[in-house]
Amino acid sequence: EVEEQYGLYDHYEPARMVVIPPGVDLRLFHPPGREKERPAIQDAIDRFLREPDKPMILAMARPDPRKNLAALIQAYAEDPALREKANLAIIAGNRDEIASMEKVSREVLTEILLLVDKYDLYGKVAYPKRHEPDDVPHIYRLAARRRGVFVNPALTEPFGLTLIEAAASGLPLVATNDGGPRDILAQLQCGVLVDALSVEEIRGALRRALEDPLQWKEWSRRGARYAPRLYGWKTHVANYLKAVEKNLGHRRRHRRFSPRSRLPTIDRMLICDIDNTLIGDRGALRDLLEVIRSTPALGFGVATGRHLELTLDVLDEWDVPVPDVLITSVGTEIHYGEKLARDGGWSRRIDYRWNPEAICDVLRGVPGLVLQPEEMQRRFKISYFCDPRKAPSIRSLARDLRHRDLPVKLVYSHGQFLDVLPVRASKGLAVRFFAMRWGLEPDHILVCGDSGNDVEMLSGETLGVVVGNYSKELERLRGRERIYFAGAPYARGILEGMEYYDFLGEIRAPEVVEFTA
Repeated sequence: EVEEQYGLYDHYEPARMVVIPPGVDLRLFHPPGREKERPAIQDAIDRFLREPDKPMILAMARPDPRKNLAALIQAYAEDPALREKANLAIIAGNRDEIASMEKVSREVLTEILLLVDKYDLYGKVAYPKRHEPDDVPHIYRLAARRRGVFVNPALTEPFGLTLIEAAASGLPLVATNDGGPRDILAQLQCGVLVDALSVEEIRGALRRALEDPLQWKEWSRRGARYAPRLYGWKTHVANYLKAVEKNLGHRRRHRRFSPRSRLPTIDRMLICDIDNTLIGDRGALRDLLEVIRSTPALGFGVATGRHLELTLDVLDEWDVPVPDVLITSVGTEIHYGEKLARDGGWSRRIDYRWNPEAICDVLRGVPGLVLQPEEMQRRFKISYFCDPRKAPSIRSLARDLRHRDLPVKLVYSHGQFLDVLPVRASKGLAVRFFAMRWGLEPDHILVCGDSGNDVEMLSGETLGVVVGNYSKELERLRGRERIYFAGAPYARGILEGMEYYDFLGEIRAPEVVEFTA
C-alpha cells in the first residue's frame, strides 16, 4: 500500500509513512491446557477420521479459489509419508447444501470433494459442514494438542488474521510468501514461508514441521509467546500512539524553524532555468539569493533540463538552497521542497499516450541522432545528441512520429540536444500546471531562461526574462510584450528583469496584444 497505492497520491512521502499491523483480540486464543470438557466441534471433525489422534494439518479459509485449498490437498495426497503421519482438516466456511451455494463457493467445494475421491482420502480428511465463531479457538487448540500445523496456502494474503490466532494457540505455521504472512513470520519466527504455486514447497514445509519434534516445540513456543505481544491490542495502540506522537513532534519542530512549505503563503513566484541562467556568476547569484531570503512573499523554483539528482548536485555545488519547487527533466517531473515530494498528479497527466518503446524503435538509426547515456534518460524523457547537419528537421521528425500515432513534443536546445517528451509535457506546461495547483496568477510568476528548451516556458502569459547570455534560438522571441531581454548575463540578468517588472512591488505586467483575423 505504501509503495504502490499511496505512491499515486500527490506529495508522496514514504519516509514519513509507518505500517502498523491491525490490533487483534487474542484473549480467547492460547495453547491447550488441561481442559476437561470436550468441545462439540471436535466430534464434528473426528467423525471423518479413522485415526483422529494423529497430528492435524489444519487449514481455515472461505471457499475461494484464491485460498488455494486444492494445492494443499494435492500436496498432502501425493505424499504417502504425510498421509501416514497426519490427518488433514479443512474448515471452509459453513454450508447446508453445496448445490444451493453461490457459483464460486460451489465450484471450490466440489473440487475439494472430487480431490478427496480421486486420491481416496476418506478417513484421512475432515471437512465439517458447520462451525460457530466460538468454535474457532477450540479448533486451533485441538490441532495444537495433536501436534499439528496450521497452513495458509493462499495465492495472495493482505494480512493473515488466522495465522496470528493459530500462532497464539501454539500451532506452527506454513504460509504463503505473500503480503501479510511475510511480515508475520518475520516477526514471530514460528514457521516457514512457501511459494503457494509450488506443491513441492508446501509438501516439504509440512514434513519439516511434523517430522522434527524439537523444531515443532520451538515454533509452538515462539508463536504462543510473541503473537500476543506483537499483535495484541495493547501493542497496536502503543505503536499507533508512538507514530502519531513522532509525527506531531516533527510538525511542531518544522513550524518552529522552517515551515514545511512556503507555497501556501506566497503571492508571487520566481522560476529560473539553472545552467547559464541561475548559475554562472557567483556574486550575482549571492545577491539574488539574498533578495529571495529577504522577501517572505516570494517563492523560488527552478525549471531545468537536468534530472533531479543532477539538479540537486549543481544546486549544492553553487550553494543554492533547495527551492520550493523543482521542475526537472525538461518539465516532465515536479517535486516540492526539501522533502522532494513528487507531484503525482502531473505524472499521471503527462502519461497520456506516452509510448517510449515505440518512439525509440522509430528513431533508432535516424541519421544525426545518438541516444544519450542511460543516466540521462527518464520515465517521461528520451534524450538524444543531435547533429543538425545530418539529422532531419525537427518538424519532419515530429511529423513522422505523429503519422505513426505517436504524438510527442520535441525540444531542441544548445544546437546539439534533442529531448522527446510526452505531448502534454514541457517546462512551460509544468509551470502552468503548478500555477493552477497553487492558485497563482500568471502575471505573478516570473520565468527566466537562456536557451531553446525555455521557449515555451517564456511564451505564456507569465512574465518572462531572457538573460543577456542567451542562445540564438531565443532571438525569435524578441519584441513580445511579456518577454524582457536583459542586458546583464546570468543571475544579474534575473535581477534586472525583476526590476523591469517591479516584481517585488506593484508588478508591471504589460498587456498581451491579441490579434484577430
